[in-house]
Amino acid sequence: MSTIRYTPRMLGELAARLTQRDRSLIRLIRDFRVLTSPQASEMFFDTDDAARRRLLALTRMGILERFRPNLPPAMGTAPYHYVIGETAAAVLASEDGVDLSDFGYRRDRVLSIVYSQRLAHTVGTNGIAASLYGFARRHPVTELTTWWPEHRCAAEWGSMARPDAYGRWTEGLQSIEFFLEYDTGTEPLDRVANKLDGYARLTESSRIVTPVLFWVQGERRETNLRKKLQHHPGNMFVPVATGHAATVDGTVDDGPAGARWLPTDLERPRFRLAELAKHWPGLGPQVAPEPAEEVSE
Repeated sequence: MSTIRYTPRMLGELAARLTQRDRSLIRLIRDFRVLTSPQASEMFFDTDDAARRRLLALTRMGILERFRPNLPPAMGTAPYHYVIGETAAAVLASEDGVDLSDFGYRRDRVLSIVYSQRLAHTVGTNGIAASLYGFARRHPVTELTTWWPEHRCAAEWGSMARPDAYGRWTEGLQSIEFFLEYDTGTEPLDRVANKLDGYARLTESSRIVTPVLFWVQGERRETNLRKKLQHHPGNMFVPVATGHAATVDGTVDDGPAGARWLPTDLERPRFRLAELAKHWPGLGPQVAPEPAEEVSE
């Protein structure tokens, strides 16, 4: 429970100090749970210096809170990780027309990500979104029109499949909806591949064909995972592609928007994210066949 009484005057003064970009950033951090300073810079700022200055100002206002995870000495220093503060929750609640007590903010729950075993996984998944948002900022014909984090996906499809994210990406005239599985390399490959069981059930239940994209940390892991996926029964019902973070020789480094994706039914070439829709023309809602008309004798 908050120990601060936020008066209308106090909230008005706080709101006046926030830009529209600040509001978008705060709401996104609330939805994503945590965002690193490089990710915030990629998504909302033109330079890293501008991002650092504004993030520091928002932290000093109590809008954001920040922490740095401990890393092994050989890995250097982690970037700052940001979560929303109580002041941000109070401002957002006021703008949404609800009391802070009804807004759902609990500081202990927000800060639980600090010690969560899934911190690296959450940050990694958010990094895919940050790369796509950033690419779209620099390229006018592209847009990440939808991005649902893990908790929203769980609420929507959790009884059958639990993707790490669901997105819709547009580049030029091509658009694709997809489920993302972000692999940190800690799970056995059989367990990763068996996630196709849930997606196959979801496809059968919804009659909507949505590809599943597995993002892994390196080429060797990808090669071994592809073998498991190619022999999994769910691969017959769900379009699947894999990608990894290493730059592919001879391609422009456009991150996950670029030519990083290799469908499991091919050995080459890799596709840009939006181009996968052309490789899989049967995506989307599936129309049930019309019942045959009886022929009069």
